[in-house]
Amino acid sequence: MIEPTVTMPPKEVRRAPARRPDPPRRTVRFPVLAVVFVCAACGLVYELELVALASYLIGDSVTQASVVLSVMVFAMGVGSLLAKALRCRAAVGFGLVEAGLALVGGTSAMVLYAAFAWFGESRYVLVAFSLAIGVLIGAEIPLLMSLIQRGDRSGRSGRKASLGEQDDAAGTVADLFAADYVGALVGGLAFPFLLLPWLGQLTGALVTGAVNTVAGGGLVLWVFRRDLTSRSRALLVAVNVAVLAVLATATVLVDDFEQAARRAVYGERVRVAVHTELQEVVVTGGPEGPPDLFLDGRLRVAGEDEHRYHEALVHPAMNGAHARVLIVGGGDGMAAREALRYPGVRSVTVVELDPGVVRLARTDPALAALNAQAFRDPRVRVVHADAFRWLRGLRGATERLQERYDVVISDLPDPGITPSTKLYAQEFYGLVAQVLTPAGRFAVHAGSVTDRPRTYWTVDATLRAAGFATRPYSASGRPPGFAAGPDRADRAAGTGRGPGDWGFLLAVPGSRPPVLGLAPDVPRLRSLAEDTLEAAARRAERHRGAEPPPSTLVHPRYGG
Repeated sequence: MIEPTVTMPPKEVRRAPARRPDPPRRTVRFPVLAVVFVCAACGLVYELELVALASYLIGDSVTQASVVLSVMVFAMGVGSLLAKALRCRAAVGFGLVEAGLALVGGTSAMVLYAAFAWFGESRYVLVAFSLAIGVLIGAEIPLLMSLIQRGDRSGRSGRKASLGEQDDAAGTVADLFAADYVGALVGGLAFPFLLLPWLGQLTGALVTGAVNTVAGGGLVLWVFRRDLTSRSRALLVAVNVAVLAVLATATVLVDDFEQAARRAVYGERVRVAVHTELQEVVVTGGPEGPPDLFLDGRLRVAGEDEHRYHEALVHPAMNGAHARVLIVGGGDGMAAREALRYPGVRSVTVVELDPGVVRLARTDPALAALNAQAFRDPRVRVVHADAFRWLRGLRGATERLQERYDVVISDLPDPGITPSTKLYAQEFYGLVAQVLTPAGRFAVHAGSVTDRPRTYWTVDATLRAAGFATRPYSASGRPPGFAAGPDRADRAAGTGRGPGDWGFLLAVPGSRPPVLGLAPDVPRLRSLAEDTLEAAARRAERHRGAEPPPSTLVHPRYGG
């Protein structure tokens, strides 16, 4: 009876400390998870910055996203392996990794744009930054795990880990990855909704780098300061101050940099440069000549010879009834200008996604003079909408009202540019067929016949798969050595040249190909005549090869 009374209190005294939470471990874990959250958000912003800027500079967003993400994931694995060499000095290693990531990621957009502007090639720079950022991101979690485990061991004060403490280690891994994933979510949402509209691509990347520097350096210098020698502490302070100084200097100079880079890309005569909600719009040219219009770095309107493109696009489709005209794209107003030259045209509907382009074409004196004030004509109605979605909504109305368009003109960027790919798909052409009159005509810009024959003939095959009969033809652009519109094909490669021709397709519902000609009431044209159309058709047919499969929404066939 006496023995339990004597022995029980000592047992309870020995067990009581094991039930108490471990203060050192709690003190370390929450700041670490907060920094993991911040660093994960910054890392995803770097990735999205590279994807967005590469899509803008190089084109074909699917390819650029695939390159960036696949290279980064591979590099993250390499970074995880390389982090093993730093585990013995995890604190200083993590601090240097975060400083390097902030510097590389923060300046990546500026360097990539500089490579494009001054050297004309940014693909290799894109891959290099993807590798570097991936390696640094991959080293973060292993080093943080080493730091947390070191904190756990110090909290246990040399005791052997119990089963509960081993389970807690597994929970620490789960917490780290949860913070990492949630941070990635926040970074992914902050990039399009906060950073891009408020700061832009270059400043947004620089500010993200500064946040990354403060978070990573602050964690090591505050929470893990006891793991640092005095020399390591001085090194980290110096490195982080230097990185912040570089990022701050670049932020101050970013406007001057953009202006210099813009002059390198577009020349010295930049008249207007604005960022709309969707793209960068630049107008170049002097008071003595017609302007050039660039959208996201691609030449859409070459003032000296745009009439060749727009006359060839519009007037063959007007050979027939043309009271009601629908223009998909064409926010510059040039295609509307050509359609409005026919007295029989009662209405022209322009479906343009970007209101900023139409606003500039309406208000800029040089552009408004070039499009003959088309948007001030009372017959013109502008709809700011995605053309695919708008046509789907229009389909029901046309079925009820029995209203159709006599002419539909597709004045869109080259089909190799991914954002416009769905408007070159069989499903889109099916929607166009439903809003055309039975005798209606459909004109499509399909890219260069000579430079990108497979893309051009894929558009032809897609139109025929949607129930159209087609007639191919082309128009000559500027001589080699000048940038030709509407899309510069080689400017990103640094040659300053574009395609030597523009390819078009005239399509009608049914199985009988349309007659390629001009209407009896055709206005006086500068570059187009019946004989030149016949030659244009023969020129296009010479490049016909094996028929490619049509392009659909689920299986796009166009490349960048």
